This record gives sequence, C-alpha cells and structure tokens, in this order.
Amino acid sequence: MKIALLTDGLYPYVLGGIQKHSFYLAKYLAREKIKVHIIHCVAKDQGIIEELEGFSEAELKLISFSCIRKRKPKSYPGHYIRESYLLSKLMFETMSDYSQFDFIYAQGFTGWHYGRVRVKDKSLPPLITNFHGLEMFQHAASLKEKLKQELFKWPVTHVSRLSGLNCSLGGKLTAILENLVSPNKIIETPIGISEDWLIDSNTIQRNKIRKFVFVGRYERRKGIEELSAVLKTLIHTQNFEFHFIGPIPEGKQISSKKIIYHGLLEEAGVKELLCSADLLVCPSYSEGMPTVILEAMANGCAIIASDVGAVSEEVDKSNGILIEAGSKEQLKDAILDFIKMNDEQLIKLKEASLQRVREQFLWSKVIMQNLKKITDHV
Repeated sequence: MKIALLTDGLYPYVLGGIQKHSFYLAKYLAREKIKVHIIHCVAKDQGIIEELEGFSEAELKLISFSCIRKRKPKSYPGHYIRESYLLSKLMFETMSDYSQFDFIYAQGFTGWHYGRVRVKDKSLPPLITNFHGLEMFQHAASLKEKLKQELFKWPVTHVSRLSGLNCSLGGKLTAILENLVSPNKIIETPIGISEDWLIDSNTIQRNKIRKFVFVGRYERRKGIEELSAVLKTLIHTQNFEFHFIGPIPEGKQISSKKIIYHGLLEEAGVKELLCSADLLVCPSYSEGMPTVILEAMANGCAIIASDVGAVSEEVDKSNGILIEAGSKEQLKDAILDFIKMNDEQLIKLKEASLQRVREQFLWSKVIMQNLKKITDHV
C-alpha cells in the first residue's frame, strides 16, 4: 500500500495540531510498513527542506516527500481562502503520477484542487479529507471571530463534498459533518499520542498545592481571556499556582507570584512541566481533539476543558470536568473544586487519565484502526 499525505506543514513538536498530526501519521504508517509520500510546504521566507527530521532510518526507507514554498501572502479580506486553493493546486501539480497511490489523505484545504480534478477523472485514487476541528461551525468567541467563521463555511462544505471520505475526530464534530455530507461519507478517526509521552503510574505527582497548566497561543478562541479574568479573582485563594506555556504577550500577563509565564518551551520542557502538574486547563470556544490534552493525560494530569469538538472523547467525569465554552462561572467553580478536592480523589482522576491514554490513544493502536476504517470505505 502507498499513500499520499498532503499537509500544510510537518513538525514533530509545535503548538499547531495539524502539523503534529501529519508527522505522527507518516511515522506510524511507516512503522506498519506502509509507504507514504508527503507533499508539504514551508513559508515563503523559509528554505526548502532537503531532509526530514524526527524519523528513524527504518521509517525513512518508506517515506518520500516533496517540499514546496507557499506564495507570498496577500492582505485582503478572504485572502487565506484563495491562497489555500492556490496552494492545493500547486501541491497537485507537484506530483505527476497519482496512479501509484491507493488513496490521497489531505489535511484541511490541501486536497481542494485534487478533489475538483477527480470529479472529472474518476480513475484518480480516492480523496480522504480531514478538517480536524471544523472551528468555523463551532462557538465563536466574538463578533469578529463569527465573521471570520462565516467566510470559511462555504469552502469547507465544498471541499468536504468533493471528498470521497471525510474524517471526523468524533464527539460533536461528527454531527457537524453530518450536516455537510452524507453520513456514509464520514468515518471517525481519533488522533493518537506516542508512547514516549507516557509516565509510569507510580510516578504520578502528589503536590502539596494544586498545580494548574495552560498550553497554547494567545488566541481568542482558546478562552484565555476568560481564564485570565477568573484567575484575577482567585489570586488570594490559597493552595494553588498556575503555569502558562506559550507566547502570552507581556501586556496580557497577570502580576502575581502564583501565576507563572514560561513562554515557548521545547518538548522536554513541556513534558517536565506537565509531569509535575495536577491539572491541564483547556477552556476553548472551539477545538478538534486537542493533542495537548492527551499529552497532559499521558503525564498523569486531570483535565478541565470546554465540552467542544471531540474533547468529550478524551475527558469525562472519570478524569476531569467538562464545562460550557465561554462560561467564566463554570470555569471558576471547576478550578475551585480541584483546589478543595482531597488528594486521594485527585489521584484517582489522574490515574484514570493515564489509563485512558494507554487503552485508547496510543498511535501504535490508533493508526491501524483508522487505516482499516479508511480502506473499508474506499
């Protein structure tokens, strides 16, 4: 079997989920002796990638790739949509012979032009598309965000209908897709996590005070403004500290010894902080299936998260608390509940997180389950 993987980027550890997902898809498909050709891109001002990093010698024997540069971005309303289509066209033109592939797996808009061509030429391999979070159909954090979402609804619907098969991460995302395409064109394919994120259950942290963590960019849909507002009301509360990982602007930071901003960290630094923490907080307005939640669970963290996207596949009352997106009241109550929770109850939740990852979300298990679902339908 040979698969073409179309993706906007390919990085082993970034704050962007699609790039991370693409990296691990290629890695674990190769581990299953499946050939993968990756067509990916770099920014206009970056050099073309000559060698792939993060893969073993054995994996690279089964992975080939083409790297292209994005066009210089424009600055008019809706430019991203037009640039996405032109990028998909450039990706299509990069490969002259598609007959060598069993199917094309496209992240986001990268298969747009291929889908249009295949409508006229059914001899081309099937197109499978994964739009991950489908954020444009989820909660909007502001009017500005709502207007942006409206711009994306038609092209996402169009590309989904061009595709022979659409991947859903599960949860509420399946219902969103069912409003766009026929249910027989949808399969649920959760993401996974590599085994090296897992800690031993005997090393689950027991802290004297509750240690909370947020990981992500300062992005409106991430709910960070609501989180900051809640934290300002809790500064004088005893028995907790809060850590932020990611590029949080200095002007948006809270001045308190209990709230620590680490900026961007390398993967080892993220692992170390998650391993020492009690809880991850993910109060987003919209999400797919956040890898960061799995990373936190693999390091023995309980979770507070908004019930959006496929988050409910990762979190329930056994390992955390789900809240309504945008609700500062529910977010505050959840944080206070964990501050007051006795140690033994918290440890049970942390152990449940770790166990759920082991049983359901390791790439070594997920990859072949997902591949079987695809091949059963194409």
